[in-house]
Amino acid sequence: MSIAFLNGHPASADDLRALALTNYGHFTSMQVRGGAVQGLDLHLRRLQSATRELFDSDLPAARILDNLRIALDAGEPDCSLRLTVFARGFDYRHPTGAFLPDLLVSLSPPASSDKPALQLKSYPFVRPLPHVKHVGTFPLFHYRRLAIQAGYDDALFVTPDGAVSEGSIWNIGFWDGANVVWPEAPALRGVAEQLLQAGLNHLGVAQQQRRVTLREAKGFRAAFAANASGIQPVLGIDGVVFGTDETLMAQLKAALASQPWQVIS
Repeated sequence: MSIAFLNGHPASADDLRALALTNYGHFTSMQVRGGAVQGLDLHLRRLQSATRELFDSDLPAARILDNLRIALDAGEPDCSLRLTVFARGFDYRHPTGAFLPDLLVSLSPPASSDKPALQLKSYPFVRPLPHVKHVGTFPLFHYRRLAIQAGYDDALFVTPDGAVSEGSIWNIGFWDGANVVWPEAPALRGVAEQLLQAGLNHLGVAQQQRRVTLREAKGFRAAFAANASGIQPVLGIDGVVFGTDETLMAQLKAALASQPWQVIS
């Protein structure tokens, strides 16, 4: 299953030409189960905020939900869903002013809940506009490619002053035995991260948000990665190995499970 709808209609190659050639826009990704999504309100806010910033336009929640429903009605109630916002009227030669946003909804098979553990290699890098989930993914995939070529599973990004920020397509958290520690640095604050933080608060698990240096990161008891497709244990950074903390992983899964599924309606 792989289908795409643009503004509520099946997308053609011509429809996607502007996105392919200009590559200016933003998106959000989510897992849909039974037509419902965890953190749907967070996804809506992300899309609306980024549309205002990139296109000087409002994007009503009703329009987003209508486009999601149309695509899901044509596909499956369980799927991986990506909604990309771009503007066919955007001209990079004259990029100022307001542009009418186009909505591309694409569906693919649901992500597996069985996520492998990760060995990470660190790289000095900060994404442009890190708070926006924009379509400029070239460096993310390039550093991931370099990490895999070096014998690791993925890339971990570190700021020029040595602070851990995020992974290629996920957020990272650490465990010191008493607290879940979220690194504070320029990064995309993911929906999964926000759901986990709310769930851990609900469970009464202590959390901290603070600067974490790469050197400190390698000394934690355990670590994990999280994005829309799930939670993965991190087993090491730059060859420094962590232990596997099954209690932590159970708490994280329970925290995520405590967050409601919101029906797309």
